Amino acid sequence: MISLWWLALPVLLLPIWWHRQKRERAASRPLATARFLPRTNPRHQRVWRWHDRTLLVLRCLLLATVIAWLADLALPWRGDAVLVAPGTSTAWAARQIGDAGFADATRMQLPTADAFGWLAQHEREWRPGARLMVVGPVSMPASMPRLAHSVTVRVAPHPYPKSEVRVAVVSKRADKWRAMLLAVDGPQRFVLQEMPDATSALIVWDVAEAPPAALRAPLWWVGNQAAFPELKSAPVVDGIAYADSARGRLWSNPAWPAADPETARAQFEALHRLHFTPVAWPAPPQDIAASTQVAAAQAGGPLRYLMTIALLALFALERILTHARRR
Repeated sequence: MISLWWLALPVLLLPIWWHRQKRERAASRPLATARFLPRTNPRHQRVWRWHDRTLLVLRCLLLATVIAWLADLALPWRGDAVLVAPGTSTAWAARQIGDAGFADATRMQLPTADAFGWLAQHEREWRPGARLMVVGPVSMPASMPRLAHSVTVRVAPHPYPKSEVRVAVVSKRADKWRAMLLAVDGPQRFVLQEMPDATSALIVWDVAEAPPAALRAPLWWVGNQAAFPELKSAPVVDGIAYADSARGRLWSNPAWPAADPETARAQFEALHRLHFTPVAWPAPPQDIAASTQVAAAQAGGPLRYLMTIALLALFALERILTHARRR
C-alpha cells in the first residue's frame, strides 16, 4: 500500500501548468487616435524570468520529495543471508551455517541482540524468495515472530545471567528471614547486609518503630504495618499490600516470613513477577515458517531522515522565493 504513492507522480504537472498561465492582465484603455484602426484583441506573451524557472523547479522538487517520503524508496535487493548476533563464536557459527546449507549466503553482523525485532524492521529489504538464518545468543520473544520469510534459528549455548540482590534485615525474627532468603538457589541470589545503607535493593523492616527518615531503598518488605501509615488503605495484589512512599515502594504480607517451602516459593515468584525486570531466556533452535499475513513495515532509517530535512529545506526556499517574487 505504501508503494501506491508513486502513482501520484503526475501531480508534478500541476506546477508546470500553473506557471504557464498568465495570472496578471495588463489594464488597457481605447485611444481616440486609434478609433479608425481595425479592432484586434490584445495578445499577451508570458516572459519567463530567472525566478520563475527557479520557483518552478523548487515546487516540482517539493512535490516529488513529498511523494517519495510517503512512498517506499527501498526496493528489495538482498538475497539469502545469515544474521549473526553479537557475541557469537566464529567457529561455532561456521559449523551451524554449513550444516544448515547457508554456506553461500551473505553474512551480516546484527547491530543489536534483539534479532527478531531488527529483522521485523528491515525485512522489506529482502527479496520474496530469500532464505534467512539467525545464529548466536538469541533471546526467546514473548510470542512467535510473524515474518514474510522463512527463518532458521540456531542459538548458541550461553549461561543464564547471574545477579545479586543486596538485602538488609531489621527484625526480631531475623533468623527466619535469613533462612528464607539464603534458601534461594539459582542465578539470582540474595546477599545479606548487617545494616541497611544506600546500596540496599531490598530492606526487610519487621519492627514497629518507623525507619530513619533519610533511609531509602527501591523496595521494602514490611512485617509490621504500624511503622508505615501509607499501608493502612493500600490496595492488595496476590495477597501483597503495596504503596509508594518517599522511602520507596512498600510491600506487606501477613504471611511473612514464610513458614513452609511452598509459601516461600509463592512469595519469591510474586517478587520476580511484580518487581524485577523479566530476564531474557534463550530461544530454542527452530525453523520458523513464512507467514502470509505480515504487513509491510513503514519506510525509515537514515534515508527517511535525510528526506525529511530536504523537505523542510525545499519548503523554506519555496516560501522565500515566492515572497521575494511578489515584491
